[in-house]
Amino acid sequence: MELLATFADIILHLDKHLIWLVQNYGDLVYVVLFLIIFCETGLVVAPFLPGDSLLFVAGAIAATGAMEVQLLAALLMLAAFLGDNTNYWIGRYFGPRIFTRADSPLLNRAHLQKTHEFYAKHGGKTVIFARFLPIVRTFAPFVAGIGRMIYPRFVAYSAFGSIFWISFFVLGGFFFGNVPVVKNNLTFFIFGIIIVSALPGFIQFIRNWAGSRGNPERR
Repeated sequence: MELLATFADIILHLDKHLIWLVQNYGDLVYVVLFLIIFCETGLVVAPFLPGDSLLFVAGAIAATGAMEVQLLAALLMLAAFLGDNTNYWIGRYFGPRIFTRADSPLLNRAHLQKTHEFYAKHGGKTVIFARFLPIVRTFAPFVAGIGRMIYPRFVAYSAFGSIFWISFFVLGGFFFGNVPVVKNNLTFFIFGIIIVSALPGFIQFIRNWAGSRGNPERR
C-alpha cells in the first residue's frame, strides 16, 4: 500500500518532483525523462509510467527557463520513436513464438493471422491514435510487430505519431502550464489529463461491448 501511495503521489504531484530533479540534478533530468518516455512506449511491462501528464508538466517547467524546450521536445520525440520501434521488434520476434498452438483459446495462429490482417488494413491510424491512449500506446507497437505490419509503413506512422504526441503535450504545457489558473490547480489538471487521455479508449471499449451484446455472431 505504501508503494502505491508513493506512486500516486508522484503522478499527482509531478510538478514538485520534476522541479526537485531539475534543481538537484540539472541536465541529468533530460536523461531521466528520455528513459521514462522510452520505457513507457518501448517496454510492454511499463504501461504504468506517466506519459501525457509528464510531458505537460515538463513543458510547463521548460517555460520557466529551467529546461530548453527545443532540446526537451527533440529528445522526447526521439525517445518515443525509439521506444515504439523497440516494442515493434520485440513483438515481431516473439510473436511467432508466442502464437504457436492452433488449439489455444487465446494465443493461437488464427489470432495471429487476424492481427496481421487488422494491421494491414488499419495499422497506420492505430499507431498514431494509440499515442494518445495510456496503456494502449504501450501495447500498440508490440501488437503491430506481432501482426508483422510492413516496417517502413510502421516507421512513417510512428515518426508522425511521436512528433504529434510530444509536440501536443510539451508545447501545451509550455504555453499554458504557467497560466495562473492552471499553475495553481496543476494537480487537478494532471488528473484531468489522465482522465481525458483514457476516455477515448473507455468509450471504444463500451462501444465494442455494446456491439457484441447486440450482435450474437460476434460473441
